[in-house]
Amino acid sequence: MAEKKRFHLRTNILLAFLGLLVVLTLGFVIWGSTPAKPMPEALASLQPDSAVGVEIGKWLVFSPLGTQPTTGFIIYPGGRVDYRAYAPAAHQIAAQGYLVVIVHVPLNLAVINPAAAANVIAAYPQIQHWAVGGHSLGGSMAANFIHSHPGIVQGLVLWASYPASSDDLSSAGVKVLSISGTLDGLSTPAKIEASRALLPADTTFVPIEGGDHAQFGWYGPQAGDNPATISREDQQRQVVQATLDFLAGLK
Repeated sequence: MAEKKRFHLRTNILLAFLGLLVVLTLGFVIWGSTPAKPMPEALASLQPDSAVGVEIGKWLVFSPLGTQPTTGFIIYPGGRVDYRAYAPAAHQIAAQGYLVVIVHVPLNLAVINPAAAANVIAAYPQIQHWAVGGHSLGGSMAANFIHSHPGIVQGLVLWASYPASSDDLSSAGVKVLSISGTLDGLSTPAKIEASRALLPADTTFVPIEGGDHAQFGWYGPQAGDNPATISREDQQRQVVQATLDFLAGLK
């Protein structure tokens, strides 16, 4: 009888554990599947025009028209941010002669597929020079890609981001651009400063005075961030220009 009671107890504990696991998994999936939505300006940038063609599929691909780009830029979206929120910057960069691809990651979390850039690079063998980058968590996973795939790309672009301590790129042999907002409440100036030790000595740091975290994309305000003292349009202009200057140096 005692053995039977112990069996039922163990069974009940196992069932309770499995039930909790199912609930937690379902909660995580729902959490990851409800990202910050793109603003109307982002959705408008998904339309092709006379300068840029746009392909919407497993990735968002922005291709300059009338020229054959030799340099490509792969963007990893920020954590729980709809990847379309980065379309305005991608469109503007592509208009200057670059292939720009925004990857779509599972549950809107780049950490689930940090190697997403590999398939993009394989799909465009005509591109001679590649940079990977991204916003916040996306930038960290782009850094992880470079750390895990040495010699594949020539540049890293960090938008309000920095590598994980396990992804030391100080001797990686890549060019790096780190753009940050001085009022960022998440990737704070102190965190950006601390990331210097993980990046090459010749890394270019571009602080945007009055810039915050959320204005690196077009998805509205973000919890934990500080209010910016410049407009989203102004911050985006500075982000795009600094990125273009960097990409020009990879040719």
